[in-house]
Amino acid sequence: MNEFVAYLLEVFEQVGPLQARRMFGGHGLFREGLMFGLVADDTLYLKADARNRPHFEALGLEPFHYHKGDKRMTIAYWQAPEHILEDRDEAAQWARAAFAAALRADAAKPLRCRKHQPGWGA
Repeated sequence: MNEFVAYLLEVFEQVGPLQARRMFGGHGLFREGLMFGLVADDTLYLKADARNRPHFEALGLEPFHYHKGDKRMTIAYWQAPEHILEDRDEAAQWARAAFAAALRADAAKPLRCRKHQPGWGA
């Protein structure tokens, strides 16, 4: 785990027990088995959906993207505002909103694919 990812785990400690896993040349940040954050090139991206995406857009932040062949692909993770890393209370708010987006995305999946099934403490 690189220093930035270790630092993020400290910053988000108010959110609860978190795990970082290496993936795709970066790291995923997980809570209760759901990925709510993505770290690529020492940049933090948080899970976004229709409910919390306007907060990212209002700050002029961009979604994570990668290239597949000649196509630009985007996923539902948006660059986190840098200033939240200096305020753990605000960082926790953004992380909780990202985790809530991850929960909503998980709930939209067919029951057999969900990480959090009804009655399992979700």
